[in-house]
Amino acid sequence: MRPGPRNLITDVAGLRVGNAQDAGLRSGCTVLVGERPFVAAVHVMGGAPGTRETDLLAPDKLVQEVDALVLSGGSAFGLDAASGVTEGLRAMGRGFAVGDMRVPIVPGAILFDLLNGGDKGWAANPYAPLGRAALEASGSDFEIGTAGAGYGAMTGNLKGGLGSASAVLENGITVGALVAVNALGQATVADQPQFWAAPWELEGEFGGLGVAASYPAAHEPAPMKRMGEATTIAIVATDAILTQAQAQRMAVAAHDGMARALVPSHTPFDGDLVFAAATGARALPDPVADPFVLGHAAASCLARAIARAIHAATPMPGDLQPCWSARFRA
Repeated sequence: MRPGPRNLITDVAGLRVGNAQDAGLRSGCTVLVGERPFVAAVHVMGGAPGTRETDLLAPDKLVQEVDALVLSGGSAFGLDAASGVTEGLRAMGRGFAVGDMRVPIVPGAILFDLLNGGDKGWAANPYAPLGRAALEASGSDFEIGTAGAGYGAMTGNLKGGLGSASAVLENGITVGALVAVNALGQATVADQPQFWAAPWELEGEFGGLGVAASYPAAHEPAPMKRMGEATTIAIVATDAILTQAQAQRMAVAAHDGMARALVPSHTPFDGDLVFAAATGARALPDPVADPFVLGHAAASCLARAIARAIHAATPMPGDLQPCWSARFRA
């Protein structure tokens, strides 16, 4: 397993990512869009999720493919980011055909960043325009750290952010992850700079610090946020041909990566969720063994993407938490 050329989810051919954010609002959104519709699934393990159109992603539902997936700040207000993406895709002629109409299928998930110090006194919901802007900005390269859906994110001890990573497997399949980290838990070990995800790091992508000198095995973490104020939302993607049921299993397995990189994770206070996307460009060389390999790769990529999000976050005036670089490089 090695990183793809960009070490971003867009190493999965046919996928683009766009970010949009508002400095005054201290929030933003991120869209993953395909060159054509792609198979998608979802798995939720957090206790406080906020979602749009996720019921549609069950394997027994009519529509088996989606046009885009949206991650957004803004709590329930941020669900409107998907409306902006939907309008933008409709203007492009994209969507599920119903008679002479096209209905873009755009599931989404949100995190809570309403108490991060930004100006939330809007007269009109700002997230639909942000969603449209993110779609229009989509491309193969995009910013991580303080960007998009992670723009106003926080964690248990450090500023959160947007992260991504990719892996090319020995069988030629590519896997990638995209995540907005706004967790109740920590991505770093106690008061040390090392990341929980260190054992899965590739090529020094989040500092090459190695594993921590000690681990707080007896530590009992106290919740630093209140119910509904957390949430880590992610997408894992592959160029493999998968059914919706197989994609859902990949999303389930990817949650292992969240638990490796954030301690604690999947709490009653978090709305932790993973979407899975499969573009269907490559057949699985081994239909029996390779789904297992995909799940492991998705978990590893997600753990790495979480650490990269925290490592890449940058400081801004008014931050309520230090970013990793300010805390450990000073």
